[in-house]
Amino acid sequence: MLKIEANNLDQMGAAAKEAAYELALLSTDDKNAALLAMASALDDAHAEILAANAADLDGAQVQAKFIDRLRLTPERINDMANGLRQVAGLADPTAVIDRGWQNAAGLEILRRRVPLGVVGIIYEARPNVTVDAAALTLKSGNAVILRGGREALHSNAAIANVLRASMQASGVNPNAVQLITDPSHELADRFMHLTAYLDVLIPRGGAGLIQAVVKNASVPVIETGAGNCHIYVDSAAQLQMAQDIVVNAKVQRPSVCNSAEKLLIHEDVAADYLPVIADALRAHGVELRGDAAACAIVPDMIPATTTDWDTEYNDLIMAVKVVGSVDEAIAHINAHNTKHSEAIITDDYARAQRFLQRVDAACVYVNASTRFTDGVEFGFGAEIGISTQKLHARGPMGLEQLTTIKYEIMGNGQVRG
Repeated sequence: MLKIEANNLDQMGAAAKEAAYELALLSTDDKNAALLAMASALDDAHAEILAANAADLDGAQVQAKFIDRLRLTPERINDMANGLRQVAGLADPTAVIDRGWQNAAGLEILRRRVPLGVVGIIYEARPNVTVDAAALTLKSGNAVILRGGREALHSNAAIANVLRASMQASGVNPNAVQLITDPSHELADRFMHLTAYLDVLIPRGGAGLIQAVVKNASVPVIETGAGNCHIYVDSAAQLQMAQDIVVNAKVQRPSVCNSAEKLLIHEDVAADYLPVIADALRAHGVELRGDAAACAIVPDMIPATTTDWDTEYNDLIMAVKVVGSVDEAIAHINAHNTKHSEAIITDDYARAQRFLQRVDAACVYVNASTRFTDGVEFGFGAEIGISTQKLHARGPMGLEQLTTIKYEIMGNGQVRG
């Protein structure tokens, strides 16, 4: 096994390449056994992980609304361990052949799913990403190099140490999961240009981080999403359903990317529905910012500015706009959204289908909360991120999205004429 100096990116990259090669040769049973052992190791390491997290929380220099992302609890560590177990129970995407056929020349062509290789992940104050990334990359046969934010440095290091020790005890090369512990921007910039070793780079965090990686990296990037998510309450919506969904989507966990930031409501029901929904949101401490029509219905609403329509708040704030039709709602969403998650509340089938077909987003809902855009909720066990781009992967990224394809062609002497 290669010797690695701390934060030596070339050595880390070379070790990750070696580990990725070894992982690609492991059986599904071996990978599953390692994942289950990692889950048990997390169960046994609550005290040290919580102590490390307490150190991060004590020194945290993040906005109060982001503390929830950083905070670990025994329940959240249990969830991370259970995520490892769920991934172990999922089908191995590299264990099957996608498709096979014979061409006109008699060549036997197989299309097989194979790992991407070495995955780099840059993320902010989200310690759970360390576990999710380790679980999904190991099961899909990839090595991963993680660069978390300085706010979660102690938590990430404690988690990575537990996982790596467990991997080594299971006979799996621990360099398949490596953590950069130098949080400097200089090292992050070098990481984004580590083309000799990284096959793909995935940023996970706020809009600023994502755009910095997209604009500066020379390693291929899968863009994951900031979430300026909308809920459109149609004139054919049931009031109680609309209220329940809007409140859930906004307040259940407002700091995450799949929480709703904007409420659009049809003018035919706005006068009756908006005061009720506004009261329900305010009961949970939500600040409302409305266009002129919304403010006319709820006079003490703060007037929205043009900036509001493009802002991801990650907070108990919601902007409200009254619209005249489903087409106006769709046009507004497509002009201002981040291609993440959008929802319509309606009992009108034709409008629901129109919304589904014309809204440009990775996930589009009818009569359900945007909070369901999540790898666990989609049955992926965990997620590496939520892709808002259209090439390679879109939406919550699980095991299959961490693979690519290889064509294997068997002949018996054919040459092309």
